[in-house]
Amino acid sequence: MKTEPNSGSLMGATVSGFELAGASDADLAELKASLYRHRLLVLKEQHLEPKEFVALGRALGTIEVYYEPMYHHPEHPEIFVSGTKPGDSTEGVPQTGKFWHADYSFMSNPFGITMTYPQIVPKTNRGTFYIDMAKVFAELPDRLKDRLRGTLVEHSPRRYFKIRPTDVYRPIHEVQAEIEQVTPPVFHPTVFTHPVTGEEILYVSEAASFGFVEPDGTRLPPEILQEVLERSGQLDTGFTDPHIHLQSFTEGDLLLWDNRALVHRALHNPRPEPAQSYRVTVHDDFPFFGVAG
Repeated sequence: MKTEPNSGSLMGATVSGFELAGASDADLAELKASLYRHRLLVLKEQHLEPKEFVALGRALGTIEVYYEPMYHHPEHPEIFVSGTKPGDSTEGVPQTGKFWHADYSFMSNPFGITMTYPQIVPKTNRGTFYIDMAKVFAELPDRLKDRLRGTLVEHSPRRYFKIRPTDVYRPIHEVQAEIEQVTPPVFHPTVFTHPVTGEEILYVSEAASFGFVEPDGTRLPPEILQEVLERSGQLDTGFTDPHIHLQSFTEGDLLLWDNRALVHRALHNPRPEPAQSYRVTVHDDFPFFGVAG
């Protein structure tokens, strides 16, 4: 197995020669160490059946099955299916992830590793955008750093919740009430220490964050969240902000990333084009949150 940092890019590394079937415990430990070091890995020449993709997830930790069944692979619920095959509307959900987010930030126990395995690679506009939120926090002015440390940030899926087939003809207030019941808002540390790298992570996303709260429940002015999102690059609709990294991929690539440190956003073609990816999400060996400062 060989790992080479991506030359001239903000983050990431390319891994060649990795084969799950022959991987030792040392190989898997090296893979995870590289993931935390580089944030984002692209494993080349992967040709895995769905059950093998699930096995890779289990080799890296404990898989978290997505809570909404409509995203599940029909034979392997551990796999989240994004996009659909031409002529097949029974597997997958199209146009997922068109917003900045960290996976499962709106749940009480987020996971550390996300893996995506493209199955149908579009001919144009393929890739995923990423922002390193440790780097963003390190570059904030001291007045903002001091203001955010020790606060909590509200997370909820309500802003971008996708309507399900079972929601057709339901009154919208019933759907909204169900969202609040099944996934009520959670409050996570705005800034926490990465348990492996020791860096301070700013845990904020355009999709799921709804404002900062002091430990006593006092809400901070909404302008603070607006400023943080602008400084991070998440409000840049042209995707030219220097914090934004676009990772492209091709057939046979498998992407792993540090779901603690990165927010991401899918790149979709404005014109319909076949595309489908499998995703497996994994709790690693460390507690998700540390204590900042």
